[in-house]
Amino acid sequence: MRKVLMKIIDFFYPPFSRWLSPHTFRYLVSGCTTAASGIVVFYIAYNWILKQQNVRVDLPFLPKMISAPVAALAIESVITFMIGFMLNKYLVFTKSNLKGRVQLFRYASVVITNILLNLALLKYMVEGLHFYPTVSKAIITVVLGVLSYFSQKHFSFKVRK
Repeated sequence: MRKVLMKIIDFFYPPFSRWLSPHTFRYLVSGCTTAASGIVVFYIAYNWILKQQNVRVDLPFLPKMISAPVAALAIESVITFMIGFMLNKYLVFTKSNLKGRVQLFRYASVVITNILLNLALLKYMVEGLHFYPTVSKAIITVVLGVLSYFSQKHFSFKVRK
């Protein structure tokens, strides 16, 4: 499966070879795949699962009411975490010599940081600036995608010398 996916990705690489290394191109493809799936999952969760309705929670450590965009973000985060880790580990950062559990822990710490930034920016854009939630999510995804590339390359999947 990995070889088939690599051949498909590498098939589309030549037009971009002047500007990007194969590694960076693969990261962009996997990142765009993860981001696009995140936006689609967010849209489905927000509009179809939650029906744009806030979620009442009766747990002592959570607020009594979670807004629909934040609940959709939680659903999306779980799904894209799995997609993103698998794509990064098996298609992009294959030369990393860190153990899988170390990669997973580091990837999770970067993802948690991104989720917190995502949450703060989403609340600010939706509640403060009154942007539509899906548009806000798309803008935030691009900004955090750039930050994630450097975090994953130099932290989560780094190659020890």
